[in-house]
Amino acid sequence: METGFTKWIIVITVVMCCLLELIDTSIVNVALTQMMGNLSATQQEVSWVVASYGIANVIVIPMTGFLAEQFGRRNYYLFSVVLFTIASMLCGQSTNIWELVAFRFIQGIGGGALMATSQAILIDTFPPKQLPLGQALFGMGVIIGPTIGPTLGGWIVTNYQWPWIFYVNVPVGILATIFTVLFIRDPERIKNAIPRPLREIDWLGIFLLILGVGSLQLVLEQGETEDWFESLYINFFTLMSVVGVVGFIWRELTARHPIVDLRVLTRSRNLAIGAFLSFILGFGLFASVFVFPIFCQRILGFTAEQTGYLLLPGALLSGFMMPVVGKMIQSGVPQKFILPVGFATFFIFSYWMSTQISPTAGESDFFWPLILRGFGLALLFLPITTMSLSGISGKDAGQAAGLTGMIRQLGGSFGVALVGTYLERSIAQNRVGIASHVSLYDPETQQRLQGLTASFMSKGASLLDAQQQAYAALSGMIMKQTSIVTYGQTFLMIGTFFLLCLPLILLVQRPKPGEKVDLNAAH
Repeated sequence: METGFTKWIIVITVVMCCLLELIDTSIVNVALTQMMGNLSATQQEVSWVVASYGIANVIVIPMTGFLAEQFGRRNYYLFSVVLFTIASMLCGQSTNIWELVAFRFIQGIGGGALMATSQAILIDTFPPKQLPLGQALFGMGVIIGPTIGPTLGGWIVTNYQWPWIFYVNVPVGILATIFTVLFIRDPERIKNAIPRPLREIDWLGIFLLILGVGSLQLVLEQGETEDWFESLYINFFTLMSVVGVVGFIWRELTARHPIVDLRVLTRSRNLAIGAFLSFILGFGLFASVFVFPIFCQRILGFTAEQTGYLLLPGALLSGFMMPVVGKMIQSGVPQKFILPVGFATFFIFSYWMSTQISPTAGESDFFWPLILRGFGLALLFLPITTMSLSGISGKDAGQAAGLTGMIRQLGGSFGVALVGTYLERSIAQNRVGIASHVSLYDPETQQRLQGLTASFMSKGASLLDAQQQAYAALSGMIMKQTSIVTYGQTFLMIGTFFLLCLPLILLVQRPKPGEKVDLNAAH
């Protein structure tokens, strides 16, 4: 355990790295249009800038425990920080779209290790009584990172050029590299660990993990762009994901030295439940961050920077609440009592947002719902994490942390994919329903068209042109009303997932007297 100045330098280093990794999952979204113009890329091509990073992340995260033991955690962490920093510089210097996609994949390999290993380093930095505080600090990065990504990205794109969303990582990465060399050390169990001989490494498990989880992430990232199962390409990778995931599960349950020990899920009911709740947490965190900016920018006409500033107060509240929740758990408040409040709060946020969405909505209409979102997320992350690891020790804790991290990331990908598809298809269906109530023979409709025609003629349009413009304006009104209804339904759908999780919490087992979470063994 570290103390004093060294302890807090380590905290600053790993939280900073964790924030960098998670901010980069969402910061590029607001710069894609600028990238398309500068790099002469199509929308389909530029979507790979997001997809390549997510695929690399989800492949690396579950393997971090094995890689840290094999090469030494400090060495692996240092390598990942350096790789992430160099890849960030190369991303900014890319001259064509496929260079950028390749460097983003490399950046994702380094970034995936930063998130999972940062948690383990924080855990080893704090004494057992302060472990909830260490987890809370890690949770600040997990919750705040994806939320402030659009804010930072919007500000950079508005004031500078898109390469700067990558260049800002470089000085932070250099600082983190120096601090890692000077202050981060391996715990004794890793120092004394004997690297596994190459012949005993689960190479088949690694291959099946890359094939299954990588293909699944690719399908989730690219499915909407490719019109899902209408595409031969998506069908092929769906088949590969099924083959890979099924093969991976079989291999890891039967291998003598599995790369990811899935048997830990069968030994802990709390971990199995916690893994599912982590999926839902990732789903809600990323889906809500995805759908809200789209609504604000497409329907209300907000800039990316404005939208980002709207999300910021709730994210900051989550960060401030994390240590408070850590203190609650540390003082003996059971996670089983905190989690229902968190899930119910997120549902109320979703329902509230569905009622606030309107053509005249302004920034003040979303402030308090988004504050409530931040409060709810703070009540979920830390209790889910500590509950999942209760009663788990040794290498099992490392495997459990990697699994929950991967599942949370997949939950976010499922959330974005499902919400994107739901929006597109529901808008089409709702438009048919709303348009069926608008008839040219209806006096009210005729009156509206006449008023619009007169308005356009007063601005100099001919009668024929004014009539065409009036029909186009009426169609635009129908489309806007359709979108508003659909976005409201989308928020309600996200909240319903959280409401349905409440019965699962009844299955959570209370720790036995004297039983503690051996988080020091994680990774």
